[in-house]
Amino acid sequence: MTTRRHLLRIACLAALGGALAATATTSHAEASLPVPEAATAAAATPIEPLDVDPSLYTSRNLDWQDAKRSRPVPVKLYLPASAAEGARLPLVLFSHGIGGSREGYRYLGRYLASMGYASLHVQHVGSDRRLWSGNPFALVSRLSGAAQTDEALARVQDVKFALDQLLASEYSQRIDARRIAVAGHSYGANTTLLLAGASVPLNGETLKLRDPRVSAAIMLSAPPFYGLGEPTNMLAGIDIPTLHITATADDINIPGYFSGVDDRISIFKATAVKTNSQKVLAVFKEGSHSVFTDRMGTGGATLNPKIKVATRKLALAFLDRVFGQERLTLEGWQTSYSPLLAIFEARAGGAPGAGIGTARTH
Repeated sequence: MTTRRHLLRIACLAALGGALAATATTSHAEASLPVPEAATAAAATPIEPLDVDPSLYTSRNLDWQDAKRSRPVPVKLYLPASAAEGARLPLVLFSHGIGGSREGYRYLGRYLASMGYASLHVQHVGSDRRLWSGNPFALVSRLSGAAQTDEALARVQDVKFALDQLLASEYSQRIDARRIAVAGHSYGANTTLLLAGASVPLNGETLKLRDPRVSAAIMLSAPPFYGLGEPTNMLAGIDIPTLHITATADDINIPGYFSGVDDRISIFKATAVKTNSQKVLAVFKEGSHSVFTDRMGTGGATLNPKIKVATRKLALAFLDRVFGQERLTLEGWQTSYSPLLAIFEARAGGAPGAGIGTARTH
């Protein structure tokens, strides 16, 4: 099997997971779904509001064109509504799952902006929401096309181009180019790993797409690199802090290519083995693969918003630690959300075994 087909397996795992993770508008049916019995373990966690005060952030859609690739790169930029004059903001670049768009993961973008971050959500035109349009009987074919190696590589270039454009735009004076993180969900988590320094074999060579401007990475539901060998061979050299978030029911279901939470944990374990860079793993109880999107019913109508709130607060605690703020510490986050957690592990970086904290509840 060629490397191209191997990479197709990578993206296909993200593809069907993304079929559930498309940024669909929440329906009344979803909102009224019964809560699974297992999700009642989260009842001890107080309900916190998921909505973000609109006076705390602004957002703007920007439509850029990469002339070199003849490829549109639409983005949505979230910014704090107010900031100290002359202050430069840390930036998060976000890559959506297959079938998503720049309008997705609003619960993250709005929250991070309200907390003083710029958040740039990149839309990948070869694997975005347009996949859901057209003949439904051709959906599998469209998903397969979006999962080709060329699109996987084009996504990385989308993010790099978007960062280039932002830093050359009218917003450049508001961005701190020394504090840039990349994040993504599902297929977007694979994109994130490549930007963070994953080394992938391609046509007998090792493909390295690391962007040196990126100094931290957040992966939500990262699919494995199937067919390319042990994950350690690809991820051990990552030398920036990473945050890995998943759930015990974070399953991608494709005949012959099932991927569950164990794959997400394997990616965490393989990351930065050689560099001993800081890394954090949070595994929520129950949930689902698409609980990390804007969909509100998946994973349990009561559990779903709690996981979203906990996810974005963990992202903030991680980013704050990396960028030297720490309004909410990782230790404090772990204590606050322990009823939702199946596993929490954190390595502070430096010597092997150095840890922030470890908890296993299953």
